[in-house]
Amino acid sequence: MTANTSKGITYPQSSDHTRLWEHLQTLATTADGIIIGNVDRQIFTSSGTWTRPAGAIMVHVQVQGGGGGSGGCGATVSGQAACAPGAGGGEYAAGWFTPATAGTSQAVTVGAGGNGGTAGANAGSDGGTSSFGTLITALGGSGSSGSSSTALASVGASNGGSGGTGGDFRMAGGDGGNGQVISSTPIKCNNGGPAYLANMRRATGVAATSTSGFSGYPYGGGASGASLGASQAAIAGASGAAGIVIVTTYIA
Repeated sequence: MTANTSKGITYPQSSDHTRLWEHLQTLATTADGIIIGNVDRQIFTSSGTWTRPAGAIMVHVQVQGGGGGSGGCGATVSGQAACAPGAGGGEYAAGWFTPATAGTSQAVTVGAGGNGGTAGANAGSDGGTSSFGTLITALGGSGSSGSSSTALASVGASNGGSGGTGGDFRMAGGDGGNGQVISSTPIKCNNGGPAYLANMRRATGVAATSTSGFSGYPYGGGASGASLGASQAAIAGASGAAGIVIVTTYIA
């Protein structure tokens, strides 16, 4: 007679008179079914469907939300400037799941990067939420506000994404940098917020330069803000980076 351990390994009982080598063969065969022998990794840079591979032992899911888009700047006049803040980076989450919990398939949603605000003092849009079915979600970063022409102002930046559900580990996206105008000069500390899978996007260059900011870094980075020196036309913001979902299955 034989019995099984809680992990599924078959072993002989005292009344079993099978030859020793047959016991060892059974032990080796059943152990093969619960020892990791290969890895299947499916990387989603756009939404789709995950299908569980045969022989799955454990499933590890990483979910990165999209980065926010930055705001635009309104036209400036002599003696004034505009500096829109940077947008927030997307939230990141990860979790381990048994094959039964992961299911045979799951809908995968990859959050888009937020759009930059249109030309003028117009806000950018939030980054999209990424998810693995209903098991784990990560929220996108907030889009930043726009900036009007001014001689002195501080425009607060947007928050990084947070508040998703599920998983074993979670990190909020980084906040964007504030838009600052001091003595009619845009002070360019309006960086785009970082994410767990993306670096911070630096602020733009020379104070008198007209620039729409820089798009967020993959994956899930927020965009840096637009900025204008004196006497320049309105300008749009920049786009955040899309998120990503990575599903790694350890199989026998």
